[in-house]
Amino acid sequence: MSSPESHEIRALHATPHATVTLAAAESAWQRGDSATARALCTQLIDANPHDAEALNLAAMLELAHDRPAARTLIERALALRETPNFLVTFAMTCDATQRDAAIRALQRAIDMQPDSPIALNNLGHLYGEAGDSVAASRCFEQALALAPTHAGIHFNYGTMLSKAGELARAQAVLQRTVEIAPAHVSAWNNLGQVLLKMHRQTEALAVFEHARTLAPDSVEVLTNLGSMLQGVGRTDEAQAALERALTLEPGRVSAWNNLGNLHASRGDVDAAHAAFSRAIALKPDFADAHLNLGNTLGKMGSIDAAIESYRRALASDPAHLGAHSNLLFSLMFAIDDGHAVRAEAERFAARHEATLLAASALTHHTNPPEPARRLRIGYVSPDFRHHCQSLFMMPLLRHHDHAAFEIVCYALGNRRDDMTARLMRHADVWRDVGELDDARLAQQIRDDGIDVLVDLTMHMDGARRLLFAMRPAPVQVAWLAYPGTTGSPSIGWRLTDPWIDPPDTPHIDEQYTERSLRLPDAFWCYDAQAPGVETSVLPALSNGYITFGCLNNPCKLTDATLALWSGVFAALPDARLVLLAPEGSTRQRLVGRLQAHGVDPVRVRFVGMQAREQYLRTYQHIDIALDTFPANGHTTSLDAFWMGVPVPTRYGHPAVSRAGLCLLANLGLPELAAETDADYVAVVTALARDLPRLATLRAQLRTRMEASPLMNGARFARHMEAAYRHMWQAWCGEARGRVS
Repeated sequence: MSSPESHEIRALHATPHATVTLAAAESAWQRGDSATARALCTQLIDANPHDAEALNLAAMLELAHDRPAARTLIERALALRETPNFLVTFAMTCDATQRDAAIRALQRAIDMQPDSPIALNNLGHLYGEAGDSVAASRCFEQALALAPTHAGIHFNYGTMLSKAGELARAQAVLQRTVEIAPAHVSAWNNLGQVLLKMHRQTEALAVFEHARTLAPDSVEVLTNLGSMLQGVGRTDEAQAALERALTLEPGRVSAWNNLGNLHASRGDVDAAHAAFSRAIALKPDFADAHLNLGNTLGKMGSIDAAIESYRRALASDPAHLGAHSNLLFSLMFAIDDGHAVRAEAERFAARHEATLLAASALTHHTNPPEPARRLRIGYVSPDFRHHCQSLFMMPLLRHHDHAAFEIVCYALGNRRDDMTARLMRHADVWRDVGELDDARLAQQIRDDGIDVLVDLTMHMDGARRLLFAMRPAPVQVAWLAYPGTTGSPSIGWRLTDPWIDPPDTPHIDEQYTERSLRLPDAFWCYDAQAPGVETSVLPALSNGYITFGCLNNPCKLTDATLALWSGVFAALPDARLVLLAPEGSTRQRLVGRLQAHGVDPVRVRFVGMQAREQYLRTYQHIDIALDTFPANGHTTSLDAFWMGVPVPTRYGHPAVSRAGLCLLANLGLPELAAETDADYVAVVTALARDLPRLATLRAQLRTRMEASPLMNGARFARHMEAAYRHMWQAWCGEARGRVS
């Protein structure tokens, strides 16, 4: 139960002994020669079994090697004489199940010697492990009052504060540690971790790089540095650091986990799967590795296995925010049940947001409740860059009425590119806030006086769910990531449309915790952002057969999807299929699954992840795009339409299963949407057998899109602004009601 620095503190305060032999043993211990110290202690105890000081020192020497032996030795010493130092040693021999006994021993030591920084330090460490940061802080503060320049106490204190989530205090204490002891590698490493938790990635990277100069072969530093380097795109350096860490310590689970993330970032899902599996084999309850394995399984098209991995992560760590978000998000791909998704979303809010929601429930917003004034709209996202989100944000930002609305963008990501610069030109205020933690960002939003705050990410990668739980703006709305629910009481509104959520359908809004506000036409407004990429002549005219394609994320290739497609391929035995999937075992498994549904492997070919223009050109070789179920294609379907490729759809009950219906309705092609599997097969096969119609659609779809609401940015912006005004006026009415 000792803290990382307890030995150092104990050595500085060891009780002097008159005998030369014990002094020699203590001297050997302090200079790091444990073998000599142990041998000398053995001689002392053999000569005098009642030498309490020798028994105590022998116990200290055994702590790192044989805790039960150390416990036996110190109990013999205590039987001879009870001293504060012996009680400290006893506490250090206790394991996690004996924490209460250790605390009692240390409290007894402090009663006997109130000015013992050793006992206070170790007691603070124990309280910290027990989750009592208040009592721990009190002990550490008392210890530092007695030993204000002791780096070890500062280090233990800062580490405890970090684990308790008191990051600003932890940073200050660890910063003081490295000022006192500039070569304290563990303090530099922990300081870097604190900065990383505070989203201060640039500073964290600099700290880890400095720590490596102090200890080039510190496995802990190499592991953290590798993760940071991968995050900033320095993947070769990251791989070298992580592989060096694993050479030095093959059982370092965090290094295997970080190496898996690196492989995943490169698209090598098989190597990522192997690394995460290795980490889990070494530590079966490693929640982060289960989470990351789940992400990898999703990319491999194994959504059910991914969901199981997320559940295992939560079983290992019920407070794991990322695992719960990913579980919730993945359920939308696997089940045709919006009510079940809502139930999981509400469990998320209850588990992770409850404290913040309670604290913010009585928040008083000072925004003037004037219904017609110019409103400040805040958009929050990690993806203001080359990302599918920009295809939808650009038309909206480009057409906002800046006389009536002030637009503020909060960029959470640390990756900027030329698309970032283009988006920035359409904002009144742009804030790069990726290195602000949730509390500081919430305060920035309050200081900016945002009236309507829009969450563009929800439960997708890079989300800041806890930020919204702090209610930094009076009106908070979910839009764009997907047309589902956040499950959070802090989000008052969600945007949708009449196709995703038909207003005359009983109980449909019960799938969502938010109030639904329907835009008149569509949930999306699209900008292809691919100048020069033209449509092609219908491939079937020269091939002599139909080529189907699906360029959706493999996580959408559910068993329900493959079963849906099987009827199509049975009816069209000459048809071919193009799928997007990473190289390796993913493709092998998909071929096997398709074969089980009657699709001959020779009919299937694969493409990998591609740059946007090349990806769009893949549609030049596809006649008809096959949609997925229960989660339809969203961006991929719009891309297909843009390239002249029709996307018949099978729609269901939750919002994500009705995206295809919305897009087809706005294109004037609702007849290509089917409510049952059998109807879907009939629609697709009829279209495939009508080459003249296919050729006509090929030639006209882009023009249809450009003339439709799906690409009318000005019209869409007016509808969005009307929605914001409606939400704002509702809040103003509620605010006036509270005042009266």
